[in-house]
Amino acid sequence: MHKRVMVALDVNSKTEALAMRDALGSSVGWLKVGLRLFVAEGPSLIADLTRTHKVFLDLKFHDIPNTVAQAIESAGGLGVQMVNVHAGGGKPMLEAAAKAAQAFPDMLLIAVTVLTSDTMPKEQALKVALERAKLAKDAGLDGVVCSVHEAGQIKEVCGADFITVTPGIRWGNQDRQDQQRIADPKMAVEHGSDYLVIGRPILHAKSPADAATEAVTMMESASC
Repeated sequence: MHKRVMVALDVNSKTEALAMRDALGSSVGWLKVGLRLFVAEGPSLIADLTRTHKVFLDLKFHDIPNTVAQAIESAGGLGVQMVNVHAGGGKPMLEAAAKAAQAFPDMLLIAVTVLTSDTMPKEQALKVALERAKLAKDAGLDGVVCSVHEAGQIKEVCGADFITVTPGIRWGNQDRQDQQRIADPKMAVEHGSDYLVIGRPILHAKSPADAATEAVTMMESASC
């Protein structure tokens, strides 16, 4: 299960990111690099992180098809194992991204459906997420980013092999902060999440490795 945990490196610098990587050690399989950290530190950080962990480059590309295709090629050249685009970019953009990703068979390409911070009503979020998941599958992508609350139905519509990556993971009395559609690790696995993106509950823990192990233990207790 630890290979299904992605720790969001929502920190300010390469020094902090590498310190967190070292603190986590082998307790998790993936590290996620988002906009703030990548803009601050760039490709050299990715090279350091991929020496010890798989890396999800979470930049949510959303532009004209040719520009996104070129961005996917650049991401593949960094050696990351996962990259994403925004499904709202439309089918031509998604197809261009999927075509570019074919040059990197070890890299998964996924699409963002609805941000877990979005305040749209639950029923609307599900409808939009399902529509965008089907669009991504038809365009040749490997999966989507969605909330736990949509993961199961996306699996039903798009197939068990269609990857679901779910942020918004909280447990115990942790503050939901800017997340709207949340779930704990056990619930996430039971509802069809393949990979769990966890940020603050691990980053802000006294022992990040212990917090990651706690999440894994909850995942292992799931009935699925």
